[in-house]
Amino acid sequence: MDTRMFCFQCEQTAMCKGCTGMAGVCGKKSDTAAAQDRLTGTLVGIGTAAKKNPEKISSELYKLIISGLFTTVTNVNFNNNTIAALNAKIEAEALKAGIQFTAYDMNEVWNAQEDIRSLKSLILFGIRGMAAYAYHASVLGYHDKTVEAFFLQALADIGSNSYGLAELLPAVLEVGEKNLSCMALLDKANTETYGHPVPTEVKLKVEKGPFIIITGHDLYDLRQLLEQTKDKGINIYTHGEMLPAHGYPELKKYTHLKGNFGTAWQNQQKEFANVPAPILFTTNCLMPPRPSYADRVFTTELVSYPDIVHIGEDKDFTPVIQKAMELGGYKEDTQFTGINGGKSVMTGFARNTVLSVADKVIEGVKSGAIKHFFLVGGCDGAKAGRNYYTEFVKKTPADTIILTLACGKFRFNDLDLGNIGGIPRILDMGQCNDAYSAIQVAVALSKAFGCTVNSLPLSMVLSWYEQKAVCILLTLLHLGIRNILLGPSLPAFISPNVLKVLIENYNIGLISTPEEDLKKILG
Repeated sequence: MDTRMFCFQCEQTAMCKGCTGMAGVCGKKSDTAAAQDRLTGTLVGIGTAAKKNPEKISSELYKLIISGLFTTVTNVNFNNNTIAALNAKIEAEALKAGIQFTAYDMNEVWNAQEDIRSLKSLILFGIRGMAAYAYHASVLGYHDKTVEAFFLQALADIGSNSYGLAELLPAVLEVGEKNLSCMALLDKANTETYGHPVPTEVKLKVEKGPFIIITGHDLYDLRQLLEQTKDKGINIYTHGEMLPAHGYPELKKYTHLKGNFGTAWQNQQKEFANVPAPILFTTNCLMPPRPSYADRVFTTELVSYPDIVHIGEDKDFTPVIQKAMELGGYKEDTQFTGINGGKSVMTGFARNTVLSVADKVIEGVKSGAIKHFFLVGGCDGAKAGRNYYTEFVKKTPADTIILTLACGKFRFNDLDLGNIGGIPRILDMGQCNDAYSAIQVAVALSKAFGCTVNSLPLSMVLSWYEQKAVCILLTLLHLGIRNILLGPSLPAFISPNVLKVLIENYNIGLISTPEEDLKKILG
């Protein structure tokens, strides 16, 4: 067993510097970190060897490459055996394609000069997040050859020991550029498969009888589960980032998709402790199951934990369904509440819905009814200080609108802030996977007002936790967005010199207090 590790890819990393002992703050053990580094080294080696001949990458190898990158995102896979098996499968497929490669030693990155390490980390963590989006799109049969080829290029950039700051800085921004294309691909995949989301009220109540909770992000898994539980007397409840699923017409039509259970991912160990129902884990934003409820947890896709039942590619959810019937659910209807006591939340305000009322929004701005927009969104997490986002939203003036997305919204999405001219003051635009919607709304408004996005009465107050937030941030930088407030702390992998570049070019800042930041934004 590897007894030491180095990992600083997520926001909760030890002392805001890096997890370096036998286990990370997230629960990942040092031998698992080493297995993930070996897997990443294999991918870097393949990218380096195949960059000049991308035609050698078969569709199967491409799928395995993005699976390998996605597997190393925080809180996806803590199972050494399945990580090693995926690594072996990738190696075999690469050799089958005639790609002769040497696995890269990731210590070359972790021990590099701090600015080189910082920029290569931005590239690596960015493409890990981007791989999650590409993976979701590929599951639905959507691909982009340019995006696929870029993964090879970015992996080769990480493995190049001849690259300096001059080469790596533009490579970082190119991650943001290609991620925009990747997010557009996923948006197309989701909306053409499930329809454009519509505003939907989602109850935070669980009805009596058998039920299943599904958490993570994967809409495809939810649809398969809904099909297999149809007419079986089993209700389905979303958790965490699955909440926006309620807005999609092709998922809304299942009457046993009843509501949302619980809040954000970091509360799972508390919220799942005494639930008389099974929980299906898809993709990421997950907490390692505690022994007290591990027998009720099932994983699928790339998620894997030792000794937890895994549902394979056949997507036969029979074991989950049987467990739901066995446990029986609650004896009576059970009301839960959000963080602020609300009994329901709204979702479904994606780009199609918001832009359909763009004339009202524009008129509201021109008349002075709407003074400012705040995009308050991103990842939630357990670190102290995240109540900042709740207080920030509570203190926003009544003539402002809050756009939100990702699981950070659970800090405030059950607040009743009223509306402006029939437009709710809180507009949930979806998952972190739906950041494309927010970008398109901003671009459309800038065109309507004949100005740049930076000239709009729009401020971005973002929370981050893991690698999908990194690639979204890089996309915003690629688009030239300035004055972003980021919290609750700055990434440990941003070196002082790289931070200086971000401040000088984009005026990125760390959140302070809600009062001070609102005063600074609104003047």
